[in-house]
Amino acid sequence: MTELKPYLIRSIYEWIVDNDLTPYLQVNANHHAAVLPMQFVEDGKIILNLRPLAVEALCLGNEAIEFNTRFSGKSTYINAPVSAVMAIYAKENGRGMVFDIDDSQNDIPPTPSEPPKKTKPTLRVLK
Repeated sequence: MTELKPYLIRSIYEWIVDNDLTPYLQVNANHHAAVLPMQFVEDGKIILNLRPLAVEALCLGNEAIEFNTRFSGKSTYINAPVSAVMAIYAKENGRGMVFDIDDSQNDIPPTPSEPPKKTKPTLRVLK
């Protein structure tokens, strides 16, 4: 199955916008694939305003959230991997969703150290 997180982000984004609120995205700025304006990062995190009027060419994809926006009047390209997203919420009331850090480490399941042992199926008669 595909990851659930990008679907949750998209649905919560739509819910916030449909209620005329401002969607904010909290992103782990230390993620190796993130393209963010580092001068606005605080404590390894950045809060991004995803209000439709504040962004251009917004793409809420399964792997990354991409858009163009302005920081201090300068056009800036943003690429926030879904695995780096820590939360999405409404600025006005804080309602939204916070994601566990463990859920977004690499989005790759750990490989087992040894293959599982194969066992033969058994049947039992129950009385």
